[in-house]
Amino acid sequence: MLERPEIVCICGSARFIDEMHAANRDLTFAGAIVVAPSDADRKPTEEQKILLDALHLRKIDLADRVLVVNPGGYVGTSTRREIEYARAAGKPVSFTHPG
Repeated sequence: MLERPEIVCICGSARFIDEMHAANRDLTFAGAIVVAPSDADRKPTEEQKILLDALHLRKIDLADRVLVVNPGGYVGTSTRREIEYARAAGKPVSFTHPG
């Protein structure tokens, strides 16, 4: 690789963790650097959720673009906020499913 790989931030509801893992794998095999939500094995406390949400916005800052994993077109409140943040920062946003 001669140039820097594209950095893609995955966003989506925690209910789609398997689909996010698949998107991560596909993007990685396509040569992208992927940053994605944490997939803790237990539900975070409210304090941890606040921290994770803030960290995810920083991941969007690092990314060249955002991919929203949204089976069935579903986009929850947190993901909607991340989309708005990304667009305000001038990041291209695409979706795995039409909304």
